[in-house]
Amino acid sequence: MIITVAAFKGGVGKSTTALHLATYLQNKADTLLVDGDLNRSALDWSNRGCLPFKVADEKQGVHLAKLYEHIVIDTPARPDQDELKTIAEGCDLLVIPTTPDAIALAATLQMVDAIKELKTNYRILLTLVPPNPNKAGEEARETLEQAKLPIFKSGIRRLAVFQRAALEGVPVNAVKDPYAQIAWRCYAEVGKEIVY
Repeated sequence: MIITVAAFKGGVGKSTTALHLATYLQNKADTLLVDGDLNRSALDWSNRGCLPFKVADEKQGVHLAKLYEHIVIDTPARPDQDELKTIAEGCDLLVIPTTPDAIALAATLQMVDAIKELKTNYRILLTLVPPNPNKAGEEARETLEQAKLPIFKSGIRRLAVFQRAALEGVPVNAVKDPYAQIAWRCYAEVGKEIVY
């Protein structure tokens, strides 16, 4: 299975999502994370610690892909139309992370419009969802559902433990923190929706 994570806006948890979906899939079969982001966030994350799967740049990924059951691709932010076509057509599922704020949602809707003609299998993932009593996450979900867009039932909560995981160079489920398992459960639920 090839899963690509892409977004028109930065700061929506794209690399964090790619990394944690790769962690989930590695529990099922050998998984490769291809870091195609210009910031090399996933490679940087892996260089700081120890990840349970292989991380490679695009050049290495081409040579390594045949060795892995699952491939997760972290893409550059704001791909142009040709890049987006290549990204969307070359995967089994395109995951589009978005935060619940208006600017990120607008960028997500632009991306959905750009891929509509491609007949791509995609799903939107709400990330950095603020805790109650803030209703931004629920309101964003309602907006996306009313637009009849495919959205993951699960969302990713805004938790500081994700930053700790990045600093330590490990997935969030390897961090010693009371919120680590709550954070991991968010991505595990998304993973279950992908691999039934």
